[in-house]
Amino acid sequence: MTAPTAPHATAPQPAVRSAPPRRRVRRGLVLRTLPALLLIAVAVAGPWLAPHALDTPVTAPYAEPGGQAPLGGDQLGRDVLSRLLAGGRALISTSLLVAFLVTAAAALLGALGALRPALGRVVERSADVLMLLPAVLGILLVALSWPGGGRLAVVATAVVLGVPYAVRLVSGAAAPVAASGYIEAAAVGGERLWHLVVREVLPNLRATLLALFGLRFVAAVYVVSTAGFLQVGPQPPTADWSLMIRENAGGIVLNPWAVLAPSIAIGLLAMSVNLAVSALVPQTGRKAVTAL
Repeated sequence: MTAPTAPHATAPQPAVRSAPPRRRVRRGLVLRTLPALLLIAVAVAGPWLAPHALDTPVTAPYAEPGGQAPLGGDQLGRDVLSRLLAGGRALISTSLLVAFLVTAAAALLGALGALRPALGRVVERSADVLMLLPAVLGILLVALSWPGGGRLAVVATAVVLGVPYAVRLVSGAAAPVAASGYIEAAAVGGERLWHLVVREVLPNLRATLLALFGLRFVAAVYVVSTAGFLQVGPQPPTADWSLMIRENAGGIVLNPWAVLAPSIAIGLLAMSVNLAVSALVPQTGRKAVTAL
């Protein structure tokens, strides 16, 4: 009678990785940031890539695509492709400047308001009042009260309209940080207010501020494009995407690309930059920006 054989010991199973491989994370980061980088690079180098002079007619007005003009001609017969390549640099630079100024101002005001509740209430009430002003009305008011302001007037309008929304978001994110124990310990230790803002509060809001920068860039693209469409800022014959939409709206049936091409470019710019910024937000800070 043979003795029963002992059951074979099962081989240990390899541990399942909970986090995705680093290479896959990097690949996803590149894929989500590459469209924005390519679009910005083309817009910056656009004036040198334009095949024709920006103000020289090469076709009949509103000519269909073909020949020397792959996207056809505009209302004066100028090459739509050349003006499209050269028309995005000013929009991108202005929107980046507005997004930076709005984010910086909101970061300082939000952190100060969280550390000083009395000041925070004043800032929030002021933001509530300014948020009632529609963007188009604000642009028109600046255009009437600041004749010849040009792009500087557009930047000032976009900053004034953007800060109220941004400061409310930063205040909400900074409040729990300001109430934490190490902030109270630093305040009791005699640290000055600016030290608490710059060295203690703001470094803990990196994810929030980065996501806010992306959102403010998209909002700035909207405000700057609206201002350009209303001819507040760049003036004809400047090559500008929003001006192209306004100037060629009357001939959209004859050559739709004169209007569709700059419209698509503005939409792709806003979406690609927002996608890139969301990809750059640290994983540890994504829960902090869900309210944005």
